Amino acid sequence: MKILVTGGAGFIASHIVDAYIQAGHEVTVLDNLVTGKKENINPKAVFYHLDIQDAQVVDIFAKHRFDLVNHHAAQMDVRRSVEDPVYDARNNVLGMLNILQACVKTGVQRFIFASSGGAVYGEQVTFPADERHQTQPYSPYGITKLVGEKYLFFYALTYQLGYTILRYANVYGPRQNPHGEAGVVAIFCRRLLDGQQPIIFGNGEQTRDFVYVKDVVTANVKALDRKDNEILNIGTSTETTINEVYEHLNALIGAGMAQKHGPAKEGEQFRSVIDYGYAKKVLDWQPQYDLQTGLKETVAYFQ
Repeated sequence: MKILVTGGAGFIASHIVDAYIQAGHEVTVLDNLVTGKKENINPKAVFYHLDIQDAQVVDIFAKHRFDLVNHHAAQMDVRRSVEDPVYDARNNVLGMLNILQACVKTGVQRFIFASSGGAVYGEQVTFPADERHQTQPYSPYGITKLVGEKYLFFYALTYQLGYTILRYANVYGPRQNPHGEAGVVAIFCRRLLDGQQPIIFGNGEQTRDFVYVKDVVTANVKALDRKDNEILNIGTSTETTINEVYEHLNALIGAGMAQKHGPAKEGEQFRSVIDYGYAKKVLDWQPQYDLQTGLKETVAYFQ
């Protein structure tokens, strides 16, 4: 299969590229390297250093005639989306539309979209949230991810572009950027290993559903065969507080550093946990890594 992975130099998508190539697929990577890293790109992939908003994107589609697009390129920092919603929308809405238009013009049949199982739901009313939970995003990032889902419904209806939407919980693991505002596991790891004090925003009792990147990769591999225009939660159905994550990492690293808290951040949910039951039913997918195992592997990577 000929596959385009947008954002393929990034944390999650670079692991997906590796898995697709290992499975024998012909993979092309499109990435502007704003947050992605060239060293993450599999040497067997064809690489284009280009933004998803660029008009030249359609030329790449015309040249390679992809069977499937796996779309991970995005502005994915909730806090930045609050500070600059226009920048967020340019990347996550206009950039995605540019990719979708190229799909239509060149006959792409299938589309896998990385959405957010936390941000699109907003503050939950049931725990864990399944795919039928109300969608009331609390941040521009969550809004643009939901808009992307709605556009996929339109493109399927109008142009018969088959899709699978994977709503991720909080993904962590090797290659995650420890220097940004997003990715609390990577940020805590880097700072604790460097002997620097991490800051926990708010009281630290906010919860997240932490899913290991290798489990996310497995979902993306299994999704290659889906043609049912479905939305699937990819998480662990387990709530963990930020304080608990901090203490796990503190113990694994042996830093012995007490918690330090700062002001809470705008646009962030307090509790977030999603139900993966539907993905188990239709994808035969469920998480294989518990938090302790995933954190051990992540710490080893950063060491």
